[in-house]
Amino acid sequence: MSSLPKNILFLFTDQFRADCISALGNEEIKTPNLDRLVRSGTAFTRCYTPSPVCVSARHALTCGVPPHQTGCVDNVDIECHRTSFMDELNMLEYQTHGVGKMHFVEGKGDWGFQTRDISEELAYPGVRDDYRDYLEENGFEHVIDPHGLRSEYYYLPQPSQLPDKHHNTAWVADRSIDFLERRDRSRPFFLWSSFIKPHPPFETPIPWSRIYSMHEMEEPYLPDGYADQQCFWNHIQNRYKYRDGGYDRHLSRMIRAAYYATISHVDYHIGRILDALGDEIKNTLIVFSSDHGEMLGDYGAYGKRCMLDASARIPMVASLPGVIPAGKTCDHATSLLDLYPTFIDTADPILGKTNLEGRSLLAACDPEGRDRIVYSQFSQNGLALYMAADRAWKYVYSVADEKEWLFRGGQEEVNLAGDPVFAEELKRLKGALMQRFEQDGYCDPIDGEEWRRFPKWEMPKDPDYGLLRQDPPQLSEESAKLGIYDRPRPETANLLQELANFSIESLEPNLR
Repeated sequence: MSSLPKNILFLFTDQFRADCISALGNEEIKTPNLDRLVRSGTAFTRCYTPSPVCVSARHALTCGVPPHQTGCVDNVDIECHRTSFMDELNMLEYQTHGVGKMHFVEGKGDWGFQTRDISEELAYPGVRDDYRDYLEENGFEHVIDPHGLRSEYYYLPQPSQLPDKHHNTAWVADRSIDFLERRDRSRPFFLWSSFIKPHPPFETPIPWSRIYSMHEMEEPYLPDGYADQQCFWNHIQNRYKYRDGGYDRHLSRMIRAAYYATISHVDYHIGRILDALGDEIKNTLIVFSSDHGEMLGDYGAYGKRCMLDASARIPMVASLPGVIPAGKTCDHATSLLDLYPTFIDTADPILGKTNLEGRSLLAACDPEGRDRIVYSQFSQNGLALYMAADRAWKYVYSVADEKEWLFRGGQEEVNLAGDPVFAEELKRLKGALMQRFEQDGYCDPIDGEEWRRFPKWEMPKDPDYGLLRQDPPQLSEESAKLGIYDRPRPETANLLQELANFSIESLEPNLR
């Protein structure tokens, strides 16, 4: 093993299901470059996100602490003054660079990156976006939805309005390769290459958009009684993402084919970054992961924001020759929170990080080590979802449903929470989750030995209430140019903001 300081390459995606890597058992999908990482490293097959939504998961990842400590439990920007692992790596004389979507933008804190190539999925007025500037410089200023059309098109498969060489996925790889070529070679590097895809809309450039056929795809997984496994947030997401209007088996398979295309497209460009490492790949920790998954129609649900495995379980593959075993899988429970100590452990094994909940992946699969429980949270108070899982069991509680689930391993067809045979397993995981909150002084969710009850939020009966509206700011300008054909877009309720407000207001006055 080389005595040189280890480089770190972090390959990150958005909304990538854990079961979408060919080498880990998905025979429908093509992921040759992720397969090569699986062969050269260890795949952690029971890895969970600390929060099944973008912003909350990324705050927890970057700070190394769970959502109830960061204060970010939803897709809401917060001001965070905690130290990031980039800050730590800077102090260890690493050259730190970020490319792509981070969900924290200039003016809201870069949390330690020395340099960045910025690209966020939505346009923030007055905020720098290097990718959109790049498109304008290359004659694509007319493409006002460069990541795909949203709103009512959110889950409709669509070809990209851009050729491959100008697509955001290619741009992330290009900027990453550019950094590797021009970096300061007297210092080790940390490069975070963050892809927006496969986050919807599921769009890819031709011919990528046609490499998977609907006819090859299986239908979503809908076991008997599947609706019993849905929680409040599954119903909310199906509503605002236009997916609660009835089941269409053809469209469902088209959506899966389009989702797979985005993954293969990302995989191809990940291969370009890996190739650009050259011989340095032997001295580089490479980690591939995602912030959360995607339900993709399974259990009748779309999106994330729930604790079923399709949403909460994430891919985690780590490779470092001579340190991380090659070609292995590890079914010990792990978490996205494990990456902060992993990166610091790689940079300086003596320094380490002992004050974090996460555990370095470099030691996570010690055969002599004990299994552990990992946790996840989404939202808070009257709308909260909580999860505790180890390698064999998963416990979930939904405050809005006042309902518990207990699943054995990945078998989510049957809820075992009401079976007295498994009462001890439920008590063990539930107790560990409550004890963790209490030790951190986060007692709002707890009432004695039970979960606190909160006021209920009721969905209005209007079937169009709360449909998602995410039009780009330039749309009204472009529409106005149509003259007599221009029609104002009707107002829609901002359901997510309404629920975010409710999650605060539902807290009883004596607990605020």
